[in-house]
Amino acid sequence: MKPKNTICLWFHNDAQEAARFYAATFPDSRVIAVHKAPGDYPGGKQGDVLMVEFTVLGTACLGLNGGPAFKHSEAFSFQIATDNQEETDRYWNAIVGNGGQESACGWCKDRWGLSWQITPRVLMDALAAGGGEAKRVFAAMMTMRKIDVATIEAARRG
Repeated sequence: MKPKNTICLWFHNDAQEAARFYAATFPDSRVIAVHKAPGDYPGGKQGDVLMVEFTVLGTACLGLNGGPAFKHSEAFSFQIATDNQEETDRYWNAIVGNGGQESACGWCKDRWGLSWQITPRVLMDALAAGGGEAKRVFAAMMTMRKIDVATIEAARRG
């Protein structure tokens, strides 16, 4: 059964490649279907891959090969909650190590320009706690690229 809400992501010609990467990187992720264009369109020709249905951690997505007109921006990102440093490292390294780019505060971009927040749960819990704990953790986070769980935990304790 098709979900009522699906995230549609615009790609140039590589939606299928991106979907395969996401499916191989994240659990509960898979490529569901590949649809070819029934006719020529501004971004491609009849028979080219037009749409790719896939999931990322169970979230329904559609990759649309619409052409070069639109680029991804930080205005949209996937936020991936991680349980420990090992999981944080695994996802971060997969994205950055596969042609991606580091950014600040746990953010990175994949090689297709999509933004990802690789966010340990301990960070979100500490920020939600408020007060001095949140201030210390926020200050520590602001100095990081990939989130260091041990540093966050130390900042929580004061």
